[in-house]
Amino acid sequence: MADTVLYEVSDGLATITLNRPEAMNALNVETKVALREAVRSAAADDAVRAVLLTAAGDRAFCVGQDLKEHIGLLMADREAGSGQTMSTVREHYNPILRALAGMAKPVVAGVNGVAAGAGFGFALAADYRVVADTASFNTSFAGVALTADSGVSWTLPRVVGPGRATDLLLFPRSIKAQEAYELGIAGRVVPAAELRAEAEKVARALAEGPTLAYAALKEAVAYGQSHSLEETLEKEDELQTRAGSSEDHGIAVQAFVNKEKPKYLGR
Repeated sequence: MADTVLYEVSDGLATITLNRPEAMNALNVETKVALREAVRSAAADDAVRAVLLTAAGDRAFCVGQDLKEHIGLLMADREAGSGQTMSTVREHYNPILRALAGMAKPVVAGVNGVAAGAGFGFALAADYRVVADTASFNTSFAGVALTADSGVSWTLPRVVGPGRATDLLLFPRSIKAQEAYELGIAGRVVPAAELRAEAEKVARALAEGPTLAYAALKEAVAYGQSHSLEETLEKEDELQTRAGSSEDHGIAVQAFVNKEKPKYLGR
């Protein structure tokens, strides 16, 4: 795996770190490939119970596409008469988003700085966002004559509502940390110096929790957004039956009766 993305698993927590701080963690091809493989690895690894997605440096979480590389690829495309450059959505962004949003384990984003374009998309794909008080968000796409990618057209309306999402997409601007909290983009805002420790604390708490129940909760929420109440009630019944037969549920009930802290097994 390229050193533009760092990957580490410790005590059930996979930490994925975007590692191009000198370029504000912009996404060149090497970084996109490495991130795709890291997220897929975390999703597929049974030893991973939760994921923390964060970034090196204190200026940026990820400013999206590396435009310096992008313009060179576009010029080469035009000379060759091809549209290969924009296949990055299909080859990189879509698989990354599917893995982040679809994995059966909780994902926390530790947003340390600017999250723009696809960087905003990656943060929105997480289940929970811990945000530095110096961080900000920006859709950015319309500012470079592009439409939304990295799942933003799906995730952003579900977080802030379709009207506000359309406004933020048509008129890109910097959304500061406090406003992001008020809009529901940030789950919590912390001093920048405490960001990494707090994000890891949240992610580790989830890794130690009832991860089967968390997976069912993710599935239930996603299902309920596109199905009727009656269909959603049926899905809840199905998922609750599954959760109720898990070892973790038995452990939780016994620990409650014994007034002990449960130690979950993830099964």
